[in-house]
Amino acid sequence: MSVLTFSGERFRVAIEGPEAAPPLVLAHSLGTRLELWDPIVPRLARRFRVIRYDARGHGQSTAPDAVYSMGDLGRDLLNILDALNLPSAHLCGLSLGGMVGQWMALNAPHRLKRVVIANSTAHAGPPRLWEGRIRHIRKVGLDAVADAVIESWFTPEFRAADPAAVARVRGMITDTPASGYMGTSCAMRDMDFREDLKRVKVPAMVIIGARDRSTPPAWGDLVAAHLPGARREELDCAHMSVVEMPDAFAGLVEDFLK
Repeated sequence: MSVLTFSGERFRVAIEGPEAAPPLVLAHSLGTRLELWDPIVPRLARRFRVIRYDARGHGQSTAPDAVYSMGDLGRDLLNILDALNLPSAHLCGLSLGGMVGQWMALNAPHRLKRVVIANSTAHAGPPRLWEGRIRHIRKVGLDAVADAVIESWFTPEFRAADPAAVARVRGMITDTPASGYMGTSCAMRDMDFREDLKRVKVPAMVIIGARDRSTPPAWGDLVAAHLPGARREELDCAHMSVVEMPDAFAGLVEDFLK
């Protein structure tokens, strides 16, 4: 693990895999951190130089009590690539990470080789829903809502079969600074890429969870339909596809990036 600092703001970064291998950035979801990718990093690091980071507002990275934008999150990733002297990289993002991937494909396409957008959306619903969530978190904190989030993120079968994996993700949620969760929620509230995606020229794959309640399949279908030439794949899981079906997820990523 290492810490990169830009303009006084810190970002935790982890790098695994051969130095000469193609670089692959993994971007996590709202309310988690770089450890979300633990189930697939050993496999991907055999072929790629895997770069993971705690997004703004999460883990050990900077978490100002402020309104974030998707541009803030995208520029953070550009700063990380610059600090690592990487002109371009593959990007695989889940949920929030997939939104950052869309921002990058629209605003810095020359920095992406290929992009995987998993369990994500181009528009995260009416702003009033996010306003209500932000007010609720400010009032009760993340521990009070973590169980409801987990219920929407995993299928009942997986929650029963692997409670330890579910508990690890729940711990990431409750460890997330409330300021970071709320600031990032503002970025998701204000995001709308639906009319812009048709301009994307970066090769893309969209991974959809057939039982995803947080970003339903129709939302992923819209992203895939609007991205020119995008490959669409579906897994029989809920929102945390990389945790529920790590082997299938990693196989799709490897096949698309090869």
